[in-house]
Amino acid sequence: MIFYPEERLAIFIDGANLYSAARGLAFDIDYRRLLELFSTKGRLIRAFYYTALVEDQEYSPIRPLVDWLDYNGYAMVTKPTKEFTDAVGRRRVKGNMDIELAIDMLEMAAHIDHAILFSGDGDFRRLVEAVQRKGVRVSVVSTIRSSPPMVSDDLRRQADNFIELQDLAPSIMRNHHVREEINRARAEPVDEA
Repeated sequence: MIFYPEERLAIFIDGANLYSAARGLAFDIDYRRLLELFSTKGRLIRAFYYTALVEDQEYSPIRPLVDWLDYNGYAMVTKPTKEFTDAVGRRRVKGNMDIELAIDMLEMAAHIDHAILFSGDGDFRRLVEAVQRKGVRVSVVSTIRSSPPMVSDDLRRQADNFIELQDLAPSIMRNHHVREEINRARAEPVDEA
């Protein structure tokens, strides 16, 4: 990873894409650790997280994450999913956040030196090119090590720097075994002899 300490950074996370990439590599992301890691790389101006939310549900599995991120340093960009019936008559749910991410990155370009895009979506290649023309370096974080690879070859080529998500895993993964040890220690009786 090539970062300069005086750089102004912004993180743009395509939530669904990052979730799929991490799942393909069999680890969960600790978003607090992710924020801490990139805060050490330069002056972190903003960290955006983009996701669509299914409305009209009693419980949404992503809602606790969205609430946590919103209270812990992330700028949340959400919108409701759209429901439609495809040509075969199947019910489909759509929740694409690409345009929201693109607009925010273009608007932030005047205020940052380096954009970190957590997505492998090839649709972002032209966005990366446009932001680079404004003098902003762009790093793309995704993976080629999952099966299938989660990053578009065109996006990798366009980026100033490609960061393999699996290489970041030790620094940003949720540490389940530590939590299990803490819970086990709490459950064990204390010998006060």
